[in-house]
Amino acid sequence: MMLDRTDPEGAIAEAAAACSNWGRWGDDDVLGTVNFIDEAKRREAAALVRRGIPFSLSQRFDTDGPQKGWRRRTNPVHTMTDTGLDAVHGGQGFPHGFGGADDVIAMPLQCSTQWDGLGHIFDHGRAWNGRPADKVVTSLGDLVTGIEHLAAPVAGRGVLLDVGRVFGQEGELPDGFAITEEHLTATARAHGVAVGRGDIVCVRTGQLTRARRDGWGDYAGGPAPGLSFTTAGWLHRTEIAAVATDTWGFEVRPNEFENAFQPLHQVVIPHIGLLIGEMWDLDALAAHCAADGVHEFLLTAAPLPVTGAVGSPVNPIAIK
Repeated sequence: MMLDRTDPEGAIAEAAAACSNWGRWGDDDVLGTVNFIDEAKRREAAALVRRGIPFSLSQRFDTDGPQKGWRRRTNPVHTMTDTGLDAVHGGQGFPHGFGGADDVIAMPLQCSTQWDGLGHIFDHGRAWNGRPADKVVTSLGDLVTGIEHLAAPVAGRGVLLDVGRVFGQEGELPDGFAITEEHLTATARAHGVAVGRGDIVCVRTGQLTRARRDGWGDYAGGPAPGLSFTTAGWLHRTEIAAVATDTWGFEVRPNEFENAFQPLHQVVIPHIGLLIGEMWDLDALAAHCAADGVHEFLLTAAPLPVTGAVGSPVNPIAIK
């Protein structure tokens, strides 16, 4: 797919028409490509567990995260409401020496490792499956495709494509590196793994590795390696259920057009119905996969069932 870098509007319209899944699972669908994870796919995924080794693919949720306040996205604020000090010195009022601790957390739902829900992005006022955006998401939340619908089904075969290790320097792609379909297929071939219907594909670029070493810098919203806009066809044709990266925004930044903002999001979420994960920590899993040569595993990645939410924190667990 050749890009006219001066015409994001035309490229988005062309890709949307070519990759649309509107109506594929009926007018009332709320799952999008997660429909591809059927019972047989989950049984297949469960059979991939050989050694029982688990990997959390989540960053920590704390004040030292990457967010800088863009569009009111801040890092989590964790507050203790009861502590050991209270128990020892404050007299919590419990009998027979009982004491305890409690806490609360306040955070944007997409401030760290997370899923983009189907109500997160619109194209010209249309949400997933062609619905009017103002009828889907209101001040009351996502009334149709809220993230709570995905609380159970996001469990299946995970596939790691470590593009950073295959094409990068010392495992890291430079910021602005556009990952094409050719990069993805060559990486899968190098790993000896196939990608297909119902898979949850984890794409490691190595940017999080760099941010962890050098500091967050502009990790949140700045230049980054990521998927090229030209991968829209591959994302649709492979019938994967979801894709997740170790970057803030999934697609390459700066975007590949002269004046655009996240154009691949504008195709894959409202038109393909694809579940998008961002800011996943794939490093420990990648090191293990490189060591044993096995790049497929059972992956569970349930969002918090926050009613009406358009995104959710997640602690994905890969089990090999």
